[in-house]
Amino acid sequence: MKNQFNQFCDHLFNELHEGEHLVVTVGGEHSQFIRFNNSRIRQVGLVDEAGLGLKLMVDGRSAQRDCTFSGREKPGASRAMELLNILRQEVIQLPPDPFQVLPENKGSSLEEHPGELLAEDAAPDALLPAMKAVDLAGIWASGKIFTGNANSAGQSHWFSTETFALDYSLITPEERMVKATYAGSRWDQQDYEQFMQENIKKLEMMSRKPKTIKPDGYRTYIAPAGVSDLLSMFSWGGISEAALQQGDSALLKMRQENLSLSPHFNLAEDFRDGTVPRFNSNGEMAPEVIPLIKEGRLVNTLVSSRTAKEYNCDSNQASEFEGLRAPIMSGGDLADNSILENLDTGVYLSNLHYLNWSDRIGGRITGMTRYACFWVENGEVVAPIENMRFDDSIYRIFGDQLAAVTTAPRLIPDVETYEGRELGGIRCPGILLDSFALTL
Repeated sequence: MKNQFNQFCDHLFNELHEGEHLVVTVGGEHSQFIRFNNSRIRQVGLVDEAGLGLKLMVDGRSAQRDCTFSGREKPGASRAMELLNILRQEVIQLPPDPFQVLPENKGSSLEEHPGELLAEDAAPDALLPAMKAVDLAGIWASGKIFTGNANSAGQSHWFSTETFALDYSLITPEERMVKATYAGSRWDQQDYEQFMQENIKKLEMMSRKPKTIKPDGYRTYIAPAGVSDLLSMFSWGGISEAALQQGDSALLKMRQENLSLSPHFNLAEDFRDGTVPRFNSNGEMAPEVIPLIKEGRLVNTLVSSRTAKEYNCDSNQASEFEGLRAPIMSGGDLADNSILENLDTGVYLSNLHYLNWSDRIGGRITGMTRYACFWVENGEVVAPIENMRFDDSIYRIFGDQLAAVTTAPRLIPDVETYEGRELGGIRCPGILLDSFALTL
């Protein structure tokens, strides 16, 4: 596909008229999917597809179109030329874009990250034995994901990686659940079986009679999966420079009032592990590492070239959306085997769900506890808790109530498949809070 993409782009660029600028993107996958229900295989399929995008810029105006094609099909020049001609008709009818960023050639790149994946015919025998004693529902996805970007200035980027993910829920007869995701790029049978056993132990705890607790502030441990949900909110009116400039960011108090979070909280964009490409949809290459919040202080935001042009600031080649692409929250000094001991008495939250801003400018997040959340007394799990709503501020969660951070960040992969398998995820540790507000 890489060679086809390069040849295809060369053809398109040779057909451009004077004054036209073009950016071409491609993204796709070669994946195996297996659907499980009641720990049995219910459906197996192979997906081999890609999507093509064209963005035409001429006379200060911009228009874009996209289409899909089979991953085994050579992208049709006639189809792309048809899209290009449609764009030519549309772009002249659009108003000028005052913040248009024209493509440049700042160097090309090639990154290919081969994995060690299960062979397609070996996946069932590797996956099924560890789950046979429980009721499991979930999806296995494994294979290559690729993306490319090229422009009429002569710049070209290509990125591919091979990954797998088993995203699943374990279910008790009372329909209480433990949710987990086992993912990576190199299959380790022993590690998979150990991971499954750890979650089966949680499932056994879920069979205990649930405990109802009153709305209040509780000493709380939030596992990495829950922390990743909280950090994902930073992409929605959080770390974006445009959102800050427009006064619609949860970090506004950090910018305007010089408020800081806990010195234990460090957040950065870090592309060095190769799970996502450094180039954005415009083909701009971000630095390998961008510190965002350092020891609780806001040191950088995500700035797209468009925002930089609009607000006269420097870009760090963020996406146009200015969301997190390769986030990592640094670990601390709380060992995993001492989490319950340090929690002592309080709430253990494995997952959070349905998050939203309840007061974006105030930095308040609301959501629900869900899946394997427990009441702990004297360092021992007593019972699962009933689902509860929380409503608390990032200035408390990652600020004055942050008591400790676990040692090793864990990758919580993005397993969405709305338009294809997503790349990357969030690397983060677990956090221990002196108080977390459960409200309903």
